[in-house]
Amino acid sequence: MVSIDHVAHKILTYIPYVLVLMDMRYEGVKCGRDGSVDNHMEMGKKLLAAGQLADALSHFHAAVDGDPKNYMAYYRRATVFLAMGKSKSALPDLSRVIELKPDFTSARLQRGNLLLKQGRLDEAESDFKKVMKSNPSDKEEREAQSQLTKSDEIQRLVAQARSSFSSQDYMTAAAQLDTVIETCVWDVTSREMRAECFIQMGEMGKAISDLKAASKLKNDNTQAFYKLSTIYYNLGDHEMSLNEVRECLKLDPDHKQCYSHYKQVKKLNKQIQSAEELIQEQRYEEAVSKYEAVMKTEPTVQHFSLLAKERICHALTQSQQASRAISVCSEVLQSDPENVNVLKDRAEAYIQEEQYEDAIKDYETAAKHSENDRQIKEGMDRAQRLLKQSQKRDYYKILGVKRTAQKKEIIKAYRKLAQQWHPDNFQDPEEKKKAEKKFIDIAQAKEVLTDPEKRTKFDHGEDPMDPESQQGHHHHNFHGGFHGFQGFNPFGSGPFNFKFNFN
Repeated sequence: MVSIDHVAHKILTYIPYVLVLMDMRYEGVKCGRDGSVDNHMEMGKKLLAAGQLADALSHFHAAVDGDPKNYMAYYRRATVFLAMGKSKSALPDLSRVIELKPDFTSARLQRGNLLLKQGRLDEAESDFKKVMKSNPSDKEEREAQSQLTKSDEIQRLVAQARSSFSSQDYMTAAAQLDTVIETCVWDVTSREMRAECFIQMGEMGKAISDLKAASKLKNDNTQAFYKLSTIYYNLGDHEMSLNEVRECLKLDPDHKQCYSHYKQVKKLNKQIQSAEELIQEQRYEEAVSKYEAVMKTEPTVQHFSLLAKERICHALTQSQQASRAISVCSEVLQSDPENVNVLKDRAEAYIQEEQYEDAIKDYETAAKHSENDRQIKEGMDRAQRLLKQSQKRDYYKILGVKRTAQKKEIIKAYRKLAQQWHPDNFQDPEEKKKAEKKFIDIAQAKEVLTDPEKRTKFDHGEDPMDPESQQGHHHHNFHGGFHGFQGFNPFGSGPFNFKFNFN
């Protein structure tokens, strides 16, 4: 049996070895950590030099995590952030470097430059002044002095811009802010002030550019998104307006201005989308009603009124309501005389009304603003053919029906005129001869307009009964005088024994 004293002696004998092993393990961990940070720093520098910024950043993250008091790890990471254009992330790292090593002039100079770009002029000047007092290199001293002078000049320009803005001299204020923003490119306040100047000057595109920048430069900038939404709304861009106001509500769902505006834009957007769907489905009368509702929803913004009228003009033209279409199209063209779509729609409506010369004028005007538009060319050709045709023989006019007349109306008009101009109704030779010619024209008109193929040709400016335009095609010869109708009697009486088919 082994004694307790012997066991105790054995344990005591091993204790020093255990302590040595523990100490070695601890030292290994410590050395491993230090070695790991150094390795990350070295790899980060190599990758940065090679332009592999994302990989370099990963190593500097690891170095900072491994040694939170290593000021060079923060400085290197800030350098990568700056190379990646992430100044917001670089600034806290530079501040941490200065906190850990206050005499690190390069970090302070870089932070001063970032603060200057952000328009934080007082803080930037403080950094530049401290660099000047910290025994800098000649290069650092020259740069700090130059930036300090620049900051003083910008302070003066900012004060002048605010004064000009207060005096409502927006053009001068915008010019002064241009100079400020050349240096302070990330200055949200200056960009927002310049955006307001542009709004007052009516230069909405420039205002949008500044506000978009401001919305990115400042976190939770709900006001920038609200202004963007209202600008797009007043420009008639309901979809962009809706996008921007939604961004505002993502940041603050309870934002009163944005929520109120959102409801209005959403309602209008829904009405416009619904109207466009109705046009696509060729439900033109319903589309007209929907666009009339759009004008009631937003009666003050001219862009939406013009949009609604433009689309009403199109819907009326497509539904063959030419007279109404011409009236509405003309209203739009009074405000927007170069609107190509409306010019094309009114031209089509003029064709429907057989006002071919007016149609040609509209197509000519449209062509000046849209040279390669195939619709314009085809419409112009058609209007010119129809004008030429109208100067010869117009089957619609012969029967006294509109171009939109249905077959039933055409046959009814034909019967009435055939009875009126039947040659048997006339005894005087001259009157009979005139009636024969008239009767032939009536019969030809009926044949063309009740035959879908012939009517389509005629509607496109081609006379299917004219030998000149039908060379090589089979056609009825009605030009041999009324004798060509021997045995042809539409009423089955008199000398004609062939009964005419009215169907």
